[in-house]
Amino acid sequence: MSKQTILGRVTQLAKANINALLDQAEDPQKMLDQLIRDYAANIAEAEEAVAATLGNLRLMEQDHREDVDAAKEWGAKALAASRKADGLRAGGQGAEADRFDNLAKVALGRQLQSEKEARTAEPTIAAQTEVVAALRTGLDRMKAKLGELQAKRDELVARAKSAQARNTMTDAVKNIDVLDPTSELGRFEDKVRREEARALGKEELAASSLDAQFEQLDALGDQAEIEARLAALKG
Repeated sequence: MSKQTILGRVTQLAKANINALLDQAEDPQKMLDQLIRDYAANIAEAEEAVAATLGNLRLMEQDHREDVDAAKEWGAKALAASRKADGLRAGGQGAEADRFDNLAKVALGRQLQSEKEARTAEPTIAAQTEVVAALRTGLDRMKAKLGELQAKRDELVARAKSAQARNTMTDAVKNIDVLDPTSELGRFEDKVRREEARALGKEELAASSLDAQFEQLDALGDQAEIEARLAALKG
C-alpha cells in the first residue's frame, strides 16, 4: 500500500463524525465495538507505514551525510595533492608535480560527484520529511479518535446498565403496592386478621364457658339453701 493511500485513510478516519454514526446505528454499543476494532487495525497498519517511511528517510539522510562527508574528504585530498605538486614543482621535479596535480584533479572530480549526489537527494529528503510529518500527524489524530471512541463506548455501556437497573427497580416497585388489598401483601394481611379474629373467638368462647360453670355452681348453692330452710320450717 502506498504512502499516499495510507495518508488518505488516516485523514478520512480521523475526520469521522462519531455522533452521526451513532445516530444511524441500530445497536450503538456493537457499532462502537466494531469501530474500535477497525480503528485499532488501521492504526497498526498506519504505524507500520510510518515506520517504513521513516526508515527510508533515515537511510536517505545517512546517504546524504556520507556524500557530504565524502565531498569534504575528497576536497581535502585534492588540496593536499595540489600543495604537494606545488612543492615538487618548486624543487624542479616537474614530472612528479604533474602526477600529484593529476591526483588532485581526480580528487576534485570525486568531490564534484559527491556534491551532485548530495544536492540531488536533498529535494527527495525534504519531500519525504513532509510525508513523514503528515503521517505522524494523521496517526496522532487516529489515536486521539480511538481514545474518543473508547470513552464514548464506556459511557454508553455505563448509561445502558444504569437505565436497565432503573427500569428493573421501577418494575419491582410497581409490582408491590402496599395499599392494594388484592396484592400479595394485602392477602397476607387479611390472613393475619382472620387468624387474630379466630383467636379472639376462641378466647371469648372459653370465657363464656367458664362463666356458665360458675353460674351453675351458684344455682346449686341456692337450691341447697332452699332445701335447708324448708327442713327448718317443718321441724
